[in-house]
Amino acid sequence: MLSKDQEQNVGVRSSAIQAGGNVTISKTGLTYAEVRDVALDVFRANFYELAGVAKETAKARAEEITESFLSKLQKEYPPGLQKSNDPDFQYSLFTVQKEYARSGDKELGDLLVDLLVDRSKQGQRDILQIVLNESLNTAPKLTETQLAALSIIFLLRYTQNLSVGNHQMLGEYLDKFVAPFASKIVTNLACYQHLEFCGCGSTGFGGRSLESILGETYQGQFLKGFEQKELMDRGVSIGPDPRFFMPCLNDPSKVQIRANSKHVLNKAFEEHSVTPEDRAKITALFDLGKMSDAQIRDKCIEIRSYMSGLLEAWSGSAMKSFTLTSVGIAIGHANIKRLAGEFANLSIWIN
Repeated sequence: MLSKDQEQNVGVRSSAIQAGGNVTISKTGLTYAEVRDVALDVFRANFYELAGVAKETAKARAEEITESFLSKLQKEYPPGLQKSNDPDFQYSLFTVQKEYARSGDKELGDLLVDLLVDRSKQGQRDILQIVLNESLNTAPKLTETQLAALSIIFLLRYTQNLSVGNHQMLGEYLDKFVAPFASKIVTNLACYQHLEFCGCGSTGFGGRSLESILGETYQGQFLKGFEQKELMDRGVSIGPDPRFFMPCLNDPSKVQIRANSKHVLNKAFEEHSVTPEDRAKITALFDLGKMSDAQIRDKCIEIRSYMSGLLEAWSGSAMKSFTLTSVGIAIGHANIKRLAGEFANLSIWIN
């Protein structure tokens, strides 16, 4: 028996539903607007009260960074919007809102958004999520020059672009991923002491020249080549196989190994089932006529003149002996993405 007198009290942001029978409500998840409301509620509930203009400025900045983050998240990883009620997600979001509300630094804001989007893609509490959470707290403590140092160290010590096949491609790669940071590098010790204090890395003894690193990672770009008769003299059974040999980039009258590094060369050996005897002989040829550090330096400057300043800064600073922690890698990676665009997934280095 239905009552003719039905009364409902409806709260704010609520909907009234009446029916004479059973009611089934189906909701697949929060809408973008609802997630935005939750995100801004997080800020209002947690950020300390400021006075006057400062209060309005902080509010405006929080709204700006929230909109920027949610727009990027919706574009790159829409399922992440449904994490808005997760406590750890809200804590990370508030960290970003708080830091941007305090500084208003556009570059820092973009970096924090990239880190938070990456963090939002992690579905469980693993090492990558923990590192990204820590990176959100650490990045605001760093200057532009320190972020540039992390990016350069990460890029040149920890990565290799497998698509670089000649000097033109190497130059284009440097333009995209090195040039945005090269002019910002400083040599003063305090820069790297602070990075160490913030847990981004550590300074070891000795060090390694940038020429040496490039000469190993992109060895194929820095070879003088050898005469083709070396193949016969050394008894290489596969002969001048084009899968392994090509005209020398630095002297077309000679030949060189078709590989940028020994790692790439070894993978080619496996792929084409090269005999152990030929592997040893070809590897020896790979090292034959390799440029000295001084020659590699000259070639890098010939390819891109701005490399002169970076090579000098590297040799004259703690960069040459600075190794990154997982947090330093995550921040350097995010900073490269911020300025250079899409980059390989962070999980390659942190897993």
